[in-house]
Amino acid sequence: MDLSVIVVVYDMAREIPRTLQSLSRQYQEMCDDLSYEVLVIDNGSPAPVEESVITSVGPEFRYHRLENPPPSPAYALNYGAQQARGDTLCFMVDGAHLLTPGVFYKAMGATRALRNAVVAVRYFYMGPGQQNETMLQGYDKAREDELLRSIDWPSAGYRLFEVGSPLVYRDFPVVTWFYKPLESNCLFMSAAHYRDIGGADEQFDIPGGGFMNMDLFKRACDTGDVTPVMLIGEGSFHQLHGGTTTNIAPDEQARIVKTYEQQYRDIRGDRLTAVSKELFFFGHMPTLASKIHRRNKKAGAKGGAE
Repeated sequence: MDLSVIVVVYDMAREIPRTLQSLSRQYQEMCDDLSYEVLVIDNGSPAPVEESVITSVGPEFRYHRLENPPPSPAYALNYGAQQARGDTLCFMVDGAHLLTPGVFYKAMGATRALRNAVVAVRYFYMGPGQQNETMLQGYDKAREDELLRSIDWPSAGYRLFEVGSPLVYRDFPVVTWFYKPLESNCLFMSAAHYRDIGGADEQFDIPGGGFMNMDLFKRACDTGDVTPVMLIGEGSFHQLHGGTTTNIAPDEQARIVKTYEQQYRDIRGDRLTAVSKELFFFGHMPTLASKIHRRNKKAGAKGGAE
């Protein structure tokens, strides 16, 4: 099998049907010859979705519900990797993300074209800005549903760029494809490489995982003879769902992040830094809205960077 996609979910009854739709063979373009599976790992949701919600999307979809799992998704990722049959693994630690339609085609193309590729998809938020800020301005699930209806999603998947916003960091507030992210919620690597780096580190045991996903990304890119790749013109769009850091007020987010930073120091002995290797950028921008660098000009005209 070519590819196994591992999707971790927790209390996402509203979001997961759309996530899975964006992973379906009907949605992902130029994947007729791709053999793949999607493993949905429920990490102990108090009200899990019915298995039929998962399996009805297509024969590629399988459902696993963990009983009394740790609160961090690290174990769920490793469990999924153990069940996976694909030569390449894709990890979606937050199951509330929608993908654009060319992710599978471009990511698998990168794995064929480049030596030992580790492929990351850029992180976006649904809505007009960073969700922990837009929530305070009235952005909610009803508004998000309205945005998706307005672009006729999922029939026009690339229109997600019209209703979403790129994640930006406070110390690098420039909107661009060409940068080093700290993490990706849609991360591809070979199954062999995942085993070689020891998988997700279950020492990151904070609910939500803390910096576990960032740690996995950094180790995957910096360990061994690999080529770190960032896809251009594709995105992973975070739906509003009450995430442990993405969907809380900025001051509360800052407090929690300090806890994450301290745990990372305790485990790794130093602060988290970006991937040390240079990235290879792969793809193209298929629509005007996907040319996200143009947003810097708009923000500048309003008197500040986005």
